[in-house]
Amino acid sequence: MSEYRFNTVTSLRVGPGISRKIGAVCAELAIKRPLIVTDPGLMATGLVGPLQESTRAICESVSVYTEVTADPSESVVLAALEQLQAEQCDGVIGLGGGSSMDVAKAIAVLANGTQVLPELYGVDKVTGGRLPLVLIPTTAGTGSEVTPVAVITTGETTKAGISATALLPDVAILDAELTVGLPPHVTAMTGIDAMVHAIEAYTSKIKKNPISDMLSRQALKLLAGNQRRVLSHPTDLQAREAMLLGATLAGQAFANAPVAAVHALAYPLGGHYHMPHGLSNALMLPSVLRFNAVASEVQYLELATLLPKPLTEGLPGFVEWFEQLIDDADLPGTLEAANVPAKDLPMLAADAMQQQRLLINNPVEVDEAAALALYRAAWAGTS
Repeated sequence: MSEYRFNTVTSLRVGPGISRKIGAVCAELAIKRPLIVTDPGLMATGLVGPLQESTRAICESVSVYTEVTADPSESVVLAALEQLQAEQCDGVIGLGGGSSMDVAKAIAVLANGTQVLPELYGVDKVTGGRLPLVLIPTTAGTGSEVTPVAVITTGETTKAGISATALLPDVAILDAELTVGLPPHVTAMTGIDAMVHAIEAYTSKIKKNPISDMLSRQALKLLAGNQRRVLSHPTDLQAREAMLLGATLAGQAFANAPVAAVHALAYPLGGHYHMPHGLSNALMLPSVLRFNAVASEVQYLELATLLPKPLTEGLPGFVEWFEQLIDDADLPGTLEAANVPAKDLPMLAADAMQQQRLLINNPVEVDEAAALALYRAAWAGTS
């Protein structure tokens, strides 16, 4: 038996409408002047209003930063930090998808003024404390509400990660009501993203452990069992909550048994073509599953027992189940269909080699030649 460590969020609150109790959560954490970090689209939906009302009833004041973008840049983080400091906020509430929650994490750490943003990039580079932090996801996908990571865009095609336990929030709130209005394509992409988290955590080479395994299995069971239901019945709160909980469990799993080649190969797609993260993961998943089977077939077949109605027996059935799910969601099934030029594949393979922090977790070694072969398989839709 080997030694391992498992870290996760201190408090997890789950239930329909529970986000409207955010004022009471602020009181628990002694937050008097919270800053809600969100994006313009979510602000326009009206979902932020009830949180503002709840916090106003308890707190001295409440501020809202609404300019988070997809794949947030350093300038977005610094603008949010500037507002936090100007309005003397003493706590941060991240509301939205992974982008809003990542910005919230970053500014909660930067608020103490002991470090600047570039000094945080890497693993365990955060040296000071942070402001009280609450994270509320509005998608069932990223798991950012329970992961000690924030990803920031640093250039035209480059991203950097902050990885430190200080980024785990004091409270994560799962309110399925906040996910009911998600467009079908967002529901599909974020759900597949969460399933990839569960699969890659279950086969992670270095830090795989019994707790992450348990969470991965339950996460995949919830996600696979409810993805089609939320697409066909988007107002089904029970199915929405199952997806949200599944994404969170997968987040807890991969926060401790990190993701690998699917994500490593997906990141260059997002960087170069501004492709949604869930879609880039979906495009790379089948090829990587087939590639990894030489080392992970046993684990994949264990996971296959959790899927509703695999198409065929064995490993082919496991892979084909995800291919069919992607097709049923009307997502492109190949890099070619996603308009990725074939001439770019060598460039993508070279870029993927920069993701060694992820590739070292893959059960099979991925060098540049293997990465290129995987991109070619994903482009053509071949094994």
